[in-house]
Amino acid sequence: MSWETFSSAGYQGAVIGGLVFAVSLAVAAAVFFVVRFVAVRLDTTTPYGIGGVALRSVRNSLVAFVVALGAYAGLDFAEQFDQWHSELQLGFTIIVILIGAHALSAGSRATLNWYMANIAARTETSFDDRTLPLLRRFLRVFIYGLALVLILDTLGYSIGLLLGGLGITGLAVALALQPTLTNYFAGTYVMSDQAIKSGDYIELQGGPAGYVVDVGWRTTKIRTWLNTLVIIPNAVMADTIITNYQGPDPALNILVSGGVSYASDLQQVEEVSLDVTRNVIADNAEAVKSMDPWFGYDSFGDSNVNFWIFLQATDRVGSFVVTNDLIKRLHARFAVEGIEINYPVRKIVFGEEPPGSSS
Repeated sequence: MSWETFSSAGYQGAVIGGLVFAVSLAVAAAVFFVVRFVAVRLDTTTPYGIGGVALRSVRNSLVAFVVALGAYAGLDFAEQFDQWHSELQLGFTIIVILIGAHALSAGSRATLNWYMANIAARTETSFDDRTLPLLRRFLRVFIYGLALVLILDTLGYSIGLLLGGLGITGLAVALALQPTLTNYFAGTYVMSDQAIKSGDYIELQGGPAGYVVDVGWRTTKIRTWLNTLVIIPNAVMADTIITNYQGPDPALNILVSGGVSYASDLQQVEEVSLDVTRNVIADNAEAVKSMDPWFGYDSFGDSNVNFWIFLQATDRVGSFVVTNDLIKRLHARFAVEGIEINYPVRKIVFGEEPPGSSS
C-alpha cells in the first residue's frame, strides 16, 4: 500500500496519534522516576522531609495527567474520532478535574499526616492531635465536593439551583442538629482554650467534681470521688464556671480553722500549733515541704478565740489527707498541753435587784 493510499484511508492520523500516546507513556515513566529521585533528595534537604512527602503525594497525579494528555492528543490526531471531538474534550476536562482533586486531596492528606507525625507529637497540647484528623476528612469531602460541582458545570447543569437546594437542605439539617453542633463548637472552644485536660481535678459551679477522663468533641467525661463517670455536654462546660485544682500549679493551699478558750495562753497556742504543723509537713508525703506554715488569730468568737493555720498540699486529694492529719495531731497535742477548745458557751449575767423589791 502506497503512502498516499495509507494517508487517504485515514491511518496516518491514527499512527501519529499512537506515537503521541507512546511518547506520553515514556514521558510519564520519566516523570515517575524523576519525581521519585527528587523526593529522595528532598528527604535529606528539607526539614523532616516535608518536601519529599509533598512531592510523593502528587506523583501519581502528575503521571496520570501526562498519560491523559497523551491519550487526548493521540485521539485528536486520529481522523476516525473527529466526530467525537467535543465529547473527547469534555471527557478530558472531567478527567483533569478529577486528577486535580486527587492531587489536592492526596497533598493535603500527606501534609497533615506529616504534621501529626513530626510536629503534633512534639507539642504539649492535644488540640492538634484531635483537630487534624477531623480537618483531614473535611478537606477530602470539600475538595471532591468542589470537583463534583465543577464537573456538573462542565456537563452543562445549572449549579445555581443545586447550590440553592443544598443551602435550604443545609439550613434544615443545621436546625435539626443544633444541639449537636452547639456541643461540637463548644468542644472546639474547650479543647483550643486548654483550660482543662485529661487528669485534671475540676469542679463545676453547682455541679459535680472529679478527675477529667476525656475531653471530646461533644462531651467531657469526669470521674467523681465516688468512682462514677459523669458525662457533661461541652455546651455546659463552655457556659459554666470551672475550678481547676491542677492549675496553675497542682499544689493546693490549705486553711485549717480552729478556736481555743479565752483562758488559754495565746502565745503558747501559736507555738504549739506551728510546731505540730511543721511536724505534719515533715512527716506527711502529701504536704509541700518547701513552704513554712503561717498562723494567725482572726476573731473573738462567742466561745473561743478563733485562729487559722495556712499550709500547702501537693494536690487536691493530698489536701484532704494533710487536713485530716493536722486536725488529729492538733487535738492530741492540745490535750497534752492542757489547751482547751470550748464547746459553745453562753455567759448569763444577772443584775442586782432594784431597791425595795421583795425577795
